[in-house]
Amino acid sequence: MDNEKKRSASFSKGLLQSGELYQYVLETNVYPREPELLKELRDMTATHPRAIMATAPDAGQLIAMLLKLINAKRTIEVGVFTGYSLLLTALTIPEDGKIVAIDMNREAYEIGLPVIRKAGVENKIEFIESEALPVLDQLLEDPGNENGFDFAFIDADKINYWKYHERLMKLVKVGGIVVYDNTLWAGSVAMPEECTPEILREGRQRTLEFNKLLAADPRVEISLAPLGDGITICRRMH
Repeated sequence: MDNEKKRSASFSKGLLQSGELYQYVLETNVYPREPELLKELRDMTATHPRAIMATAPDAGQLIAMLLKLINAKRTIEVGVFTGYSLLLTALTIPEDGKIVAIDMNREAYEIGLPVIRKAGVENKIEFIESEALPVLDQLLEDPGNENGFDFAFIDADKINYWKYHERLMKLVKVGGIVVYDNTLWAGSVAMPEECTPEILREGRQRTLEFNKLLAADPRVEISLAPLGDGITICRRMH
């Protein structure tokens, strides 16, 4: 197995029926089109003890396409880690685009910051070291932010996903998109509770509850894509 495969296998999030099939998707569709600086950041993140938290590159590829399809300019990111999806977004949105990026851990963000600077896109990013709910509430205090964002990507504490969703339904404009990561929770959502590894059980329950609420929300169109650890794409309808 070459180094590329080792890096991928070490923290693969793929939910396909075999690791080989997931590797095929990555090697034929994702890696050949991945910008060099994103690859550099992915390689740096692979050595981190919590590398599994990084956005899966196949999910990132779809996120970049969504950003382009809606001509996103103002975006929100909750949960940054080392910044793979943040850099991807910054590379995709226009030069005058802006990202409000929220994470409680600046240390992880600073791992990827040199690559973000090398890409020349740090000026598009407003990084806020904080819990997300107070920041989203603060954004809503400014009437100019209501319906003022085109896109949001959420990859943070699952216990607050619905609370984030309620606020994003005011911040993201009609026709805008919100993407939630980890909505298949390592495939555990389809496992009987007694068969679910202990380490996954709390997250599994939170994810099941969130998925049920989202499926019943008339404000959005949804599609759950089995990329990475599962991403749910929501288009705000009204």
